[in-house]
Amino acid sequence: MSGPLSGYRIIEIAGIGPGPFAAMLLSDMGAEVIRVERAQSVRGPAPETPHYDVMLRNRRNVALDLKHPDGVATLLDLVEGADALIEGFRPGVMERLGIGPEQCHARNPKLVFGRMTGWGQEGPYAQAAGHDINYISLAGALAHFRRAGEAPLPPLNMVGDFGGGGMFLAYGVVCALLEAQRSGKGQVVDTAMVDGAAVLMSMFWAFRTIGMFDENAPGTNLLDTGAHFYDVFECADGTYVSLGSIEPQFYAELMRLTGLEGDPEFAQQMNRAQWPHLKERLAGVMLTKTRDEWCAIMEHTDVCFAPVLTMGEAAEHPHNVERGTFIDVAGVTQPRPAPRFSRTVPEVTSAPAHPGQHSRAILADWGLSAERIEALVANGAVADASGATA
Repeated sequence: MSGPLSGYRIIEIAGIGPGPFAAMLLSDMGAEVIRVERAQSVRGPAPETPHYDVMLRNRRNVALDLKHPDGVATLLDLVEGADALIEGFRPGVMERLGIGPEQCHARNPKLVFGRMTGWGQEGPYAQAAGHDINYISLAGALAHFRRAGEAPLPPLNMVGDFGGGGMFLAYGVVCALLEAQRSGKGQVVDTAMVDGAAVLMSMFWAFRTIGMFDENAPGTNLLDTGAHFYDVFECADGTYVSLGSIEPQFYAELMRLTGLEGDPEFAQQMNRAQWPHLKERLAGVMLTKTRDEWCAIMEHTDVCFAPVLTMGEAAEHPHNVERGTFIDVAGVTQPRPAPRFSRTVPEVTSAPAHPGQHSRAILADWGLSAERIEALVANGAVADASGATA
């Protein structure tokens, strides 16, 4: 593997959503991440076609029964050779399995133990089930994703699971790995989606403090679709474009290219009382042309403009094509690793794997003997889907 994290070895305890996303980010950057799947997920040899889940790319997996004492013992053996471990169970589950921070640090004091939960390791909600929509609600984020007079609109599960969760877990693990290089000591990284989503709202806490963001009037503020110059607009063909002409020079360009330059009603850009009326007028103008026609007029200008594209359209847009923003891995289109590096270039070197596809190979690579591997497979502590023998 290339990439800036090449040489680091990380164990991912299989989960869904933010955990695999964090593991993908780390493996995309070159870390050797092995995913520990449940042995019960293996039901015969792995299919020849890759797993459908793009977030499983760039890493191998081993299938262990963590309720089997030998499965636990095997994981702790792997921990001895790892730099970090990440997991996404409810608080206390890893401890009950015998693979919590205390047990892992006894085998490897330098290990970074990354934990991912929705609510955090403690607090009144800590043991409650939840999903992205719940975490961003409690974080004070979801209430502000809405237009005036409408109910809050969940932004898919990007703010809690992926922005506030997976990205913060990956960031926290890398920070702890850097610190461990100096101190020689590992530590626990407590990543909670409610915490991360709250941090993502930092700018709006600042705006609230100086009176630039009215939390009690959603959909009327500068960045929440209140302003006529910062919103999405329907075009004549039923598609949409986005405008973000906040600064005066960008707003002036918007006025020029829409033919509204010199209109006295639009002269007072920051008169909030006029925003609803001006938005209605601007919406009418935008409806006079198709999205392609507006692109021909506004692309490559300082309006702060972009067409609103579907995933498929985004993959084919000339800008993304030139930059290679999307790549093909085993016939599946997906985003390429980000960010980009000038020297240690991240790559996608393998397609998503099926549970147990590399069990024997990983255990051998991490130092277990052939005899022990076969014994673990025979007693059910390890499940192998490769069809091979050690």
